[in-house]
Amino acid sequence: MPKRNPKEAPKTAFKASSRSKKPKASPRTRVMHKAESKSTHQITKTVTADDLETKRVLAIDIGGTNVKLLLNGETQPRKFPSSKEMTPAQFVEQVREITQDWEYNCVSIGYPGLTGPNGPLSEPGNLGPGWVAFDFQAAFGMPVKIMNDAAMQALGSYEGGRMLFLGLGTGLGSTLICHSTVISLELGNIRWNDKATSGEMLGRRALKKLGRKKWRKIAWAFINSSIKSFNADYIVVGGGNAKILGALPPGVRRGHNQTAFRGGFRLFGVEEMPSTTHETLEHDKKWRLI
Repeated sequence: MPKRNPKEAPKTAFKASSRSKKPKASPRTRVMHKAESKSTHQITKTVTADDLETKRVLAIDIGGTNVKLLLNGETQPRKFPSSKEMTPAQFVEQVREITQDWEYNCVSIGYPGLTGPNGPLSEPGNLGPGWVAFDFQAAFGMPVKIMNDAAMQALGSYEGGRMLFLGLGTGLGSTLICHSTVISLELGNIRWNDKATSGEMLGRRALKKLGRKKWRKIAWAFINSSIKSFNADYIVVGGGNAKILGALPPGVRRGHNQTAFRGGFRLFGVEEMPSTTHETLEHDKKWRLI
């Protein structure tokens, strides 16, 4: 019986494939392929929102009563109830559920609290725990940008120059935008008198306690003082109580109820929604958040 060469592959009971065998890659070629694969993997991991050719932005506005959502290109917002028990994980799960038929590759969030470059800096008073240090980008699996909800509505209301935004709702939200630089403010902490802050005097509780007439007088005093203090070209008033102000003088206008979505789109450089009919000042649309 002839001896088998030890270098020969052992015979098996399986038939050889009819396809021609590919030549073995040399060690040098295998090293090159491995390097290319590693390089491609690294590029995939470091993709940012700026690298996306077509940005499909899901803008989310977290309110005390509802979470509202809109995808750029869509016209009808969607919403689901928020609550004091809602954790960020539950929030992400409900967002995914209500947007199953929407295709998006980046997310912007208007958050009811202090935010920084890495997301929330403080826990919200009207939501559940765990928002600080939560990894939203990992949870959504795509680029996520988060800013204060009043700042996001201000960003959507901005039409150039120096604009002061005042959000009149549960409390007082405030943002200054100067030549496309967004500066979040906390004007609600300014003392109104020995007993209350400006935020307390202009909040929903004060409105119920004082009545519309007295509350409106306080609001106008604050607005007139603010427009002079910040040397603003114009003031935008938003929030649910802005309608109580009555007729607005020149230099003051109301924010539209969908401007928060426009702000969310603008965070990713998308100008999806049309501008309003008033005069638009020039701005470079390269947003800087401070």
